[in-house]
Amino acid sequence: MKEILKRLFAHEELSQNEARQLMKNIIQGKYNEIQIASLLTVFQMREVKINELTGFRQALLETSIPIDFSDYKPIDIVGTGGDGKNTFNISTCACFIVAGAGYTVAKHGNYGATSISGASNVMEQHGIKFTTNEMQLRRSIELCNMAYLHAPLFNPAMKQVSGIRKALQIRTFFNLLGPLINPCQPTYQLLGVTNLTQMRLYTNILQHLGIGFAVVNNLDGYDEISLTDEFKVMTNQYESIYRPSDLGFSLAHQEELSGGKSPQEATRIFDNVLQNRATKAQTECVLINASFAIQTRNPEKTIEECIAQARESLESGKAWLMFQKFVRINS
Repeated sequence: MKEILKRLFAHEELSQNEARQLMKNIIQGKYNEIQIASLLTVFQMREVKINELTGFRQALLETSIPIDFSDYKPIDIVGTGGDGKNTFNISTCACFIVAGAGYTVAKHGNYGATSISGASNVMEQHGIKFTTNEMQLRRSIELCNMAYLHAPLFNPAMKQVSGIRKALQIRTFFNLLGPLINPCQPTYQLLGVTNLTQMRLYTNILQHLGIGFAVVNNLDGYDEISLTDEFKVMTNQYESIYRPSDLGFSLAHQEELSGGKSPQEATRIFDNVLQNRATKAQTECVLINASFAIQTRNPEKTIEECIAQARESLESGKAWLMFQKFVRINS
């Protein structure tokens, strides 16, 4: 580690294989907490590079519990997290709208780090029991188009750094790895990022992985499309900047997207959205994210067609029906 740190402080880059071996050493407990904290800190001084992040990802996937959903061609809808905005569970709501529209979703999620309620928090509030049982998860995806993969169960190696990350209380490159280590390695991904530097990084990585993707960023720093400002979308097919009004949506305000002050309040907002009883800002924010996820699955469709599909899933009650089925199957 001493030599690695010297090189990194001298602004050298690690090769993909060096990064892979470094992460394997961390997983195997070969470094102490001070060494790991120093490593995390140096990557705060400069952006992690593509080869480095790819190598870290490879090591974590090699030690994760694998699951094969390739025959379902699922999509994952996820943000990097840590944007500090304390929004409600936008991407998780979008998953069920996409499922209600007839597409398979394999959501990889965790407890909230900088918000009141992460995906796993809202799942637990509804009595969901997390599992790595492939038969159970396949049953879920077959009956309600949705499976939920609780990250700590599938990526036990992350426990090696969880205490250090909590102690540091800052975003690290592990935040960037989260969206890349879904153990089913989904065929498609809608990924929200907090800035344009991350957008370029992920776009290059996802192109290299050869999956269908859309990377989105609200230009005021949300790691999802929040409709609080202009937002940028980069896919395999195109890149574009939109104003909310370009697609028939209203400009939202930050306080309208709050996740509340408790997990219970965040859960009420989540349920209201899926029952089509939420505020206009909450509903539109989820619809626009679901719409770009649908387009990721169907790049031949215009975004207007995908918005119509997402809206029909919500307003017809299909999204809520899929969620109710999901709860019954997974409780």
